[in-house]
Amino acid sequence: MKYCFLITCLLFCLHGFGQNVNNNKLYKSRADAMFQKIWHHYRIQKYAGLFSEYYPSGGTVSLDYFQGAKVDEKPVSFLWPFSGMFSAANVLVRYPELKPKYSKYLDSLTVGVSAYRDTTRVPVGYQAYPATLEKSDRYYDDNALVCIDYLEAYLNTKDKKYIVKAKEVFEFILSGWDEHLGGGVYWLEGHKDQKPACSNGMSTLAALKLYQCTNDTLYLNWGKKFYNWMHDTLRNPQGIYYNDVKMDGKPNKVYYTYNTGSMIESAVLLYSFTKESKYLQEAEIVAESSYQFFSDKNKASGMHFNIDLPWFVTVLFRGYEALYHVNHNPVYINAVAMDLDTAWTHTADGNGFLSAKWSQDEAAKKKPKWLLDQACIAELYARMSALNIKNK
Repeated sequence: MKYCFLITCLLFCLHGFGQNVNNNKLYKSRADAMFQKIWHHYRIQKYAGLFSEYYPSGGTVSLDYFQGAKVDEKPVSFLWPFSGMFSAANVLVRYPELKPKYSKYLDSLTVGVSAYRDTTRVPVGYQAYPATLEKSDRYYDDNALVCIDYLEAYLNTKDKKYIVKAKEVFEFILSGWDEHLGGGVYWLEGHKDQKPACSNGMSTLAALKLYQCTNDTLYLNWGKKFYNWMHDTLRNPQGIYYNDVKMDGKPNKVYYTYNTGSMIESAVLLYSFTKESKYLQEAEIVAESSYQFFSDKNKASGMHFNIDLPWFVTVLFRGYEALYHVNHNPVYINAVAMDLDTAWTHTADGNGFLSAKWSQDEAAKKKPKWLLDQACIAELYARMSALNIKNK
């Protein structure tokens, strides 16, 4: 594996990075254009700050990312796809020339996410669907995403209201922790049937970003607890993370890019906070293992990665991005950039929205487009543009 890695790195340094390094303006314009298109087509004027799940909306799409049976598309989106817009705005607002515009978007998104906040149950947490419209389940991974979005908003604005909101969300997350299987939180409040990587990986990041924003060691200690549980319970021998563990202690040996991506970013954050080399070494091992594992499955498509969901790959990219700032190895970030460029060129429909899983067939292009699949494109290009700016 080491020999293959060195050859891959050399090829990317000679070819890949040189192609991408001057793309900062192009990528920023694509990120801004995608965000604007989503804002125009997906916004629901009847509900302040909220979006439709799909565009075109009003079809018969069944959503399959919940506990139990599928759920039909509703008048506005569920929390998970909404969070994709919050995350994208948090990256775009970092550009000085875009800050006035995206500060207003952040304000609107803060109003929108508050619609999901449920105060009827203790502790306060965020529902999967707006509490202002109906009562629905509360997922710990959704809440971790909200917590992270609030903390990114604080880092961008220094407005302490976001710290208050993030701490409240984290209290809800901790209500899902118990010592069965040595710790960890569940997926869904009230259902103690599994402890997944999505909830615990994102909770690791939420805790570490709370420490980054507050310097309160309480959150660093929680970040380490979540990290160690993930590492000891869901990491396979090669450094790829299982999807979940059932209550009999058996891991579900299914792999998604984002579960591994959250742990790469967490390891880099722990290294930056503690300066303990073991965290950086782990981040590099997991980054290389994930690149080899997830890129081996999709060679026929002409892309580097097996695109499980574009947002999942975006979370993997966040991990690669964090590591790049430390070791300056461009291999992984360029692989994602080249795949995204391919998708941008070959999978867009007439509105410029990209197909699910970046599929290039015509049938996929004609299907309604999921909000989360599009929001992450704006985030990815904004992140890539910022990296290119730093390397000019």
